Amino acid sequence: LGRGGLPTWHEFIWITLAMLGARTLAMSLNRVIDREIDRRNPRTAGRPIPSGRISTRSVVLVSVASGVLLFVSAWELNDLAVKLFPIALVFLVGYHFTKRFTWLSHAVLGLTDGAAPVGGWVAVTGRLDPPAILLGLAVALWVGGFDLIYACQDVEFDRANGLHSVPARFGVPTAVWMARAWHAGTIACLAAVGATLGLGVLFWIGWTVAALLLAFEHAIVTPTDLSRLDVAFFNVNGYLAVVVFGFTFVSVLMRSG
Repeated sequence: LGRGGLPTWHEFIWITLAMLGARTLAMSLNRVIDREIDRRNPRTAGRPIPSGRISTRSVVLVSVASGVLLFVSAWELNDLAVKLFPIALVFLVGYHFTKRFTWLSHAVLGLTDGAAPVGGWVAVTGRLDPPAILLGLAVALWVGGFDLIYACQDVEFDRANGLHSVPARFGVPTAVWMARAWHAGTIACLAAVGATLGLGVLFWIGWTVAALLLAFEHAIVTPTDLSRLDVAFFNVNGYLAVVVFGFTFVSVLMRSG
């Protein structure tokens, strides 16, 4: 969308490496920073670090290497990407600690992931344009919304261990309804992107399918029935990501000729 067509091979390779660095940094640090919490939680006690299958030191080394890869990738792209690197680092490292002091942790996680499409846009344009902000908000509300749902399975553990989340603070029904509102915001932001950039009918077909998938997700996860939470979290959201990308990609290619 930022390029209005295919990126160059240089951009494609370094954006992919930046994604690899950022995601590996965040996910690795999450396991390191939360290792004691994971050890106490029966749901996560079997993860590699708490169970002793992987050493904390090795994961820290992977995290550092991933941060270096992210910086080098930004350096290879453009000046604005380098200037924004410290802000990205604050979110990638800092969001892991937020559940220790605020129930807004879901929003911070959403903003962290929402930086991904903004970063991609900056990488190919060297600018921070309004459509990039809309894309970032769409992803932030989407990720934050399904994190609200995911956190519902740890309510009792979070309360017992002094961890903060919307379900622990306000209850599961509030979290589910807030997730529905945030996902409605996702659909609204994606619609704004389509209208702002004048995308074609294929984009709007994908947008409609995405809206239906989110509606299905919230139909199978209710405040009184979380039995299909894993299906909603892992399967439906995976389908949604592929649908939005696929239809948008083809739409952009057709528009660019």
